[in-house]
Amino acid sequence: MSELGAGFIVLLVLLAIIFLVVAAVSVVIVSEFERVVVLTLGRFTGIRNPGLRFVVPFLQEMRRVDMREKTTDIPQQEALTKDGVRVRVNGVVYFSVKDPKAAILYTENYESATIEMAQSTLRSTVGTHDLADLADAERISVEIQRALEVKTDPWGIKVSNVEIKEVELPKEISRAMSRAAEAERLREARVIEARGEEESARALLAAADMLAQSSEAMQLRYLATLNNIASDRSSTIVFPFPTDLAQMLGTKLAGNGSGNGSGNGSGNGSGDNIV
Repeated sequence: MSELGAGFIVLLVLLAIIFLVVAAVSVVIVSEFERVVVLTLGRFTGIRNPGLRFVVPFLQEMRRVDMREKTTDIPQQEALTKDGVRVRVNGVVYFSVKDPKAAILYTENYESATIEMAQSTLRSTVGTHDLADLADAERISVEIQRALEVKTDPWGIKVSNVEIKEVELPKEISRAMSRAAEAERLREARVIEARGEEESARALLAAADMLAQSSEAMQLRYLATLNNIASDRSSTIVFPFPTDLAQMLGTKLAGNGSGNGSGNGSGNGSGDNIV
């Protein structure tokens, strides 16, 4: 009886250990940001939501799916634009799982598949645009996002955003674009300068017409200019003599000369008569 009792106790201990092991394997804690896809004998049987869940060991298999937003860099891709320019483009894609069942059943690795699809979509989208269109990175990003979302929708993937980070051009194209931009800036500067000269000329013409109406106003302008120049005593001042004033002085001197001549003649004639 003692041997039978000892064997029974050993059996109970073994059963207890097996029960604890099975219970530990059967209990699954699902986080709030996860979903668990359950396969029973290889067939899909359901999705476990967050909380304490149970699975049957050796009969059921579980696959965890992270439902959070994922950010993945798109490696630099070499693409040929529509106008035949070879460029290198990289970016970043934001995506999340919206259907855990499709993500597990229809792809071996949904993250890797999404990244590979993003790379090919980036190259194909860039190939449909000219080099000048790549300047509008936002519009190109939206096109890539829409195309990628259509392709990944059967996998249960939601592509929320795609951003182009950098577009690398060949050195020859970069230098040519720099020269073109510099020439454009120079042209704009010359146009602005010419417009300023035109406006200045119009203002000077209006001022000249106004001053021409009065010789006194012109002389006052000369004096004002002389006053401004005189503030700098380190320079030599060359003052333009007004032609109107010269004519007026010449006329005055001529009149005085004729008056003096007639007066002298009269005096001499009288004297001669007296003598």
